[in-house]
Amino acid sequence: MQAEADPLMLIGALSQRTSASIETIRYYERIGLLAPPRRTQSRHRLYTREHVKVLTFIRRARELNYSIKDIRTLLELRNAEDRACATAQHITLRHLDEVRGKITSLRKLERALKAMTARCNPDIQRACPIIDILGACPQGKSA
Repeated sequence: MQAEADPLMLIGALSQRTSASIETIRYYERIGLLAPPRRTQSRHRLYTREHVKVLTFIRRARELNYSIKDIRTLLELRNAEDRACATAQHITLRHLDEVRGKITSLRKLERALKAMTARCNPDIQRACPIIDILGACPQGKSA
């Protein structure tokens, strides 16, 4: 019994199936993350199940904020014989450290914004401390 041929789909169908915009799909092709599809005689792109799998992989990795460079490496590992789990773990641990750094920065930002809004009392004050703080020169500098 012969295996069923891989169904082909146009870019619009791929977009709907993966929730990736057509421009995003074209971008991933341009930068080499997504293999170029076959084309019809009229130059329409024809995508396969493998394109769906790869694009789904890319979208999930982007949702987790992996860089394009890291996604490229992870895609290569996906196709490696040994799957190179140690390399994937290294990439992910490095990414986790970056995320933790961003969380620390965001917490500092949250405290600063909280302090600024705590100084503001629109019902009593005429001048706005938030605007004053934002407009102040850094320490040791003059305007």
